[in-house]
Amino acid sequence: MELTTTAQVSVDGVMQGPGGREEDERGGWAHFDDEASTVMDEIYQRADAFLFGRRTYEIFAGSWGAWADPGDSPIWTALNTLPKYVASTTLTEPRWANTTVLSGDVAAAVGEPKAKPGREVQLHGSGALFRWRPPAVCNPHHVTKCRSR
Repeated sequence: MELTTTAQVSVDGVMQGPGGREEDERGGWAHFDDEASTVMDEIYQRADAFLFGRRTYEIFAGSWGAWADPGDSPIWTALNTLPKYVASTTLTEPRWANTTVLSGDVAAAVGEPKAKPGREVQLHGSGALFRWRPPAVCNPHHVTKCRSR
C-alpha cells in the first residue's frame, strides 16, 4: 500500500482538526463546509488502512470511535471497519477495535502495513509523525489543496 498523508494546516502553521471542541479539545476550526466534506469523503474512500500518532489516535478514538453509526458516512465507515495502526511508545491497550500499536523501531513497523496489498495507508493529522516520516516510508510526491476565505 502507498503511504499518503492528509493534514489540515493553517497558513501560520497550526495543524488541527476541523471539528469543534467535541472532536478536538484544543477547539478545532469549526468551519467544515459541504465542499470540504465531499473532498474528505473521497479521501477516506481510498483508504485500506490508517496510521496515526498516539495523540491523533486518541482524538479520533474518542470521537469517530465513540459515535454511533450514522448510516451514511464514508468517513465513519472507513475508520470503524478498516485496520488502524498507532505509532506509540506509551499506548499499550488501544480502546478502538481493529487497532495495532506500532512501537520500537517505527520506521520498520510502518513497513508492515505498507507491505500489504491494497491502495492507501492514510496518515491523518498526527503532526509529530507527519514531520518525522523518513524517506524510507514515504513516496516522493504529495498533493496539496489550499483554500482561503
